[in-house]
Amino acid sequence: MGQKSKILVVGGTGYLGKRLVKASLAQGYPTYVLQRPEIGLDIDKLQMLMSFKQLGACLIEASFSDRQSLVDAVKQVDVVICAMSGVHFRSHNISYQLKLVDAIKEAGNVKRFLPSEFGMDPARMGHALEPGRVTFDEKMMVRKAIEDAGIPFTYVSANCFAGYFVGNLSQMGRLTPPKERVTLYGDANVKVIFLDEDDIATYTLKTIDDPRTLNKTIYLRPPENILTHRELVGIWEKLIGKQLEKSSISAEDFLVSMKDLDYASQVGVGHFYHIFYEGCLTNFEIGDGEEEASNLYPEVNYIRVDEYLKRFL
Repeated sequence: MGQKSKILVVGGTGYLGKRLVKASLAQGYPTYVLQRPEIGLDIDKLQMLMSFKQLGACLIEASFSDRQSLVDAVKQVDVVICAMSGVHFRSHNISYQLKLVDAIKEAGNVKRFLPSEFGMDPARMGHALEPGRVTFDEKMMVRKAIEDAGIPFTYVSANCFAGYFVGNLSQMGRLTPPKERVTLYGDANVKVIFLDEDDIATYTLKTIDDPRTLNKTIYLRPPENILTHRELVGIWEKLIGKQLEKSSISAEDFLVSMKDLDYASQVGVGHFYHIFYEGCLTNFEIGDGEEEASNLYPEVNYIRVDEYLKRFL
């Protein structure tokens, strides 16, 4: 086996970024983490960066306001993974990623770039509802910049993060599972894909030096975690030994609920609609230029939904 690639994680202190850093170190990659001077007095982020350093990661200082510093950072590695958070809608995420693409193009040495995606495949979301559609349109802008620049890439579609969709039984506005009543989306029989965030990081790092994933979209579809909303609720009911009181909301009523919400909540409702009513995660077959991670890496012992829910007992 050849020498492992040097990996730079951008956004390493974020929700998924910190897991990517730890997965990179765990899989034996020389791991670098971008340290931005804009961190200022954020002590939590600084301490996290120091903890990465203690685990063996190297910190590289660079700023998105200093193009040369980005280029210099990129020149030290073989692979760049961007995990900048997209939860702050209308943030600087798009401009920062485009600056990163420019730096990678100028450096000319990067053999793989993984942009900040990790959710629904934006290439399949051109029909998405407003205002949430902007999140997909911006990701497609980054993809276009990558491909126009001739940068080798891997796109990772990780579907539903367990922290936001499993622990709460996919109930909006909470993070823990209900113990009395639950709202089902429509007939609750649409297939959805759930993944533990650490497993997302593990699968992502598996792709880095794999020629089968070069210039492809990789879908994370661990088969035992492809469940309907009704099945997800049923797993929790079995664990707690009781039936929850159930009500259902139609697609029409669910969308009507958007009108009085703030911007971020409207985006969330739109995404939930596409996932739980439209079935956007599972209503297509994986085709040319695409691969499925659990087929490529059957050795990964991913966390099943029932295992994940046991932590809430």
